Amino acid sequence: MPDLHLTQDRASSAEMAAVDAALATLGVTPAVVEETERLVRGGIHRKNERRHALLPALHALQTESGWISKGGTNYIAETLNVPPAEIYGVASFYEMFRVDTAPDHDENVAHVCVDSPCLEFAEAKIAELEADGTPIHRSPCLGQCERATPDHGPALFIQGRKAANSVPSDSSDLWDLPQKHEYGLKLLKNVGRIDPTSLDAYVGAGGYKALAKAFALGPDKVIEEVSAAGLMGRGGAAFPTGVKWRGVAAESGTKHIVVNADESEPGTFKDRTIMEHDPFSLIEAMTIAGFATGAQKGWIYIRGEYPLATERLQIAIDSARVAGFVGDGIARSSFNFDIEIRRGAGAYICGEETALFNSLEGFRGEPRQKPPFPTTNGLFDQPTAINNPETLLNVLPIMLEGGEVYGNLGTEGSSGHKLFCLSGHIAAPGTYEVEFGPTLRDVLELGGGVQGTLKAVLLGGAAGSFVGLDALDMPLTMEATRAAGASLGSGVVMAFNDTTDFDAVCVRIAEFFRNESCGQCVPCRIGAVRQHEVLVRTSGSKLNGELKLLQDIDLAMKDASICGLGHTASTAVLSAIDLGLIG
Repeated sequence: MPDLHLTQDRASSAEMAAVDAALATLGVTPAVVEETERLVRGGIHRKNERRHALLPALHALQTESGWISKGGTNYIAETLNVPPAEIYGVASFYEMFRVDTAPDHDENVAHVCVDSPCLEFAEAKIAELEADGTPIHRSPCLGQCERATPDHGPALFIQGRKAANSVPSDSSDLWDLPQKHEYGLKLLKNVGRIDPTSLDAYVGAGGYKALAKAFALGPDKVIEEVSAAGLMGRGGAAFPTGVKWRGVAAESGTKHIVVNADESEPGTFKDRTIMEHDPFSLIEAMTIAGFATGAQKGWIYIRGEYPLATERLQIAIDSARVAGFVGDGIARSSFNFDIEIRRGAGAYICGEETALFNSLEGFRGEPRQKPPFPTTNGLFDQPTAINNPETLLNVLPIMLEGGEVYGNLGTEGSSGHKLFCLSGHIAAPGTYEVEFGPTLRDVLELGGGVQGTLKAVLLGGAAGSFVGLDALDMPLTMEATRAAGASLGSGVVMAFNDTTDFDAVCVRIAEFFRNESCGQCVPCRIGAVRQHEVLVRTSGSKLNGELKLLQDIDLAMKDASICGLGHTASTAVLSAIDLGLIG
């Protein structure tokens, strides 16, 4: 196979065994598809059918050797028929893969979050770990924002060689949902109350009644109920779920349900709460989505820094399969639906739906041009409904209560219940559920109130905007925040008191977008770098004439970037300037 251009490096027997084991779980055997000069389209198709196994193979190699070794790369290339240069291009795209140098022995690497609200604690923890000789990686948000406190320090993720990855101090015995004893929860009703690893406990708490109701209604009626409920996407785009599902249902051929669980927006951790503590609810909701749209395959694309959530989801899938709730003939029906988990590897851009598809298919996580849209040309260029976990969880009460009843909850433009991620200078950080409609002040008080004197709140995460004290009585609904020039985004509510160094926070936000831009389009690739340079240059001083430059950069990125990362990369920074927090 001269097109692969292999080097002389060979994989160790342990590396080959690790890769083979990972591929075997996917049904991909370590055999090469031979290519000749008479390669036809069918051969390319067969090759691409294998390429989707690339990310799991890279994870296996990283875990076994501590890096993406040259010999291991050659072995994956021969097995999947993917050129080593392309494998390197994919591996180097992600934070979690080490591509250039081998680790020392069986070292563990400590990923220390340096995003808000961990920023103020990060350097002290880094110095402490370095003094102990621990290799450090300054990491973007790890989705553990509620753990960032003076006592606990910043969020940490330990990436180990030949060992399971872990989140320090993640003990269910020490964890508790702030609203555990609150009546009327719909999305978090099981969280902290039942054993998340027990299917019997889930069924005993009413699990799979929603699926039974969906089967009784039929696919068309399920979509009607979801539409009647006015369910909008909870990931930030707020697209009508019923419209999306109906679009996929109208298509023919192989179709997919994809769960976007690559929760990488700084300040966001609600989906992790769901997946760690109520995984069966997500599996049931996915199955309903598959039934409604005619999809028979579901995929959960989960960020690689969520080991506990990944483990519990796999337990839930395996348990549900044994009980007949996943696989062929679900619940003694004629409906078949299987689910597979795929781990991301640390790339914020993979939260964008088409970048996620590319990543899952074994390519660099770069967004695609739209149209065509995922409902017709999604994963593997086939019709796909993609939702985040919170959106799907809303489907369960919609089935049980009826779309019209659920649609009457909340407000006219924002129906149902919403999860908010409270972090920063807040007394009780955590995931909170509310019926749409309370004000920002109400939600802050739900979390025990602000510690110190409130200066500003970041809504929607790094891609959101800062709001001041005049926004405290603003209802946290999609329509009210939109009218105020803000956004709910993924539900981030990050409080900052008057001790905050906003220059440092904004420099870090700009650095985040500089690092996370995939680099595919010029406006974002260059604009994010220039924005960061301006803020570094002017930190602690007046912007003066640099403000116009920042505004021009923002305009260029909004007008010409391929995806939402470029469109929102300047939003938080410019809002901080407008409020007088910097500049």
